[in-house]
Amino acid sequence: MPKAVYIHIENVVASATLHQRVDLNAVVKGFPGVEYRPEQFPGLVFRLKRPKTATLIFNSGKMVCTGAKSEKEARRAVKKVVKELKKGGIIIISKPEMKIQNIVASASLGGLIDLEKAAYDLGKTMYEPEQFPGLIYRMAEPKVVILLFASGKLVCTGAKREQDVYDAVAKLHIILEEKELIFYEQASVV
Repeated sequence: MPKAVYIHIENVVASATLHQRVDLNAVVKGFPGVEYRPEQFPGLVFRLKRPKTATLIFNSGKMVCTGAKSEKEARRAVKKVVKELKKGGIIIISKPEMKIQNIVASASLGGLIDLEKAAYDLGKTMYEPEQFPGLIYRMAEPKVVILLFASGKLVCTGAKREQDVYDAVAKLHIILEEKELIFYEQASVV
């Protein structure tokens, strides 16, 4: 009997552009808490406590936000960083143009997977247990990569929308059941 599938969004990566240059040294002066070591890395790290994210800001006006747990949270974080910069005296003319680049999620299918058989039956897979304990499955639609483990746990990466994650996991679960590649342990009857 299949168990409920629990999906947890681990990280949403969003890029944004301000369509203008940003003086990172001025940002450092206005925000002593930021991290900026131009000799090591060209971007400045602007961390927020709520939502708990880190946003890289480059002098080109491009930004990369990581750590959000949803698309909505990523958008909120970028808007909040821009608002903070403005409050700190950094002149920003336009609204940030944002795009979700990657969503990483984890899930548990609630059953054990026969990875050897799955490597043959699924197609578009890579499985080398001596190198890595999981099976790498490249799903065409939605376009994601799923790392599938014998325990029934998985990591889904490459999604551009949260819905893609839910669709991909549901689709994989159905395929595994149809091809009899997932096994549910029977509860012992006393």
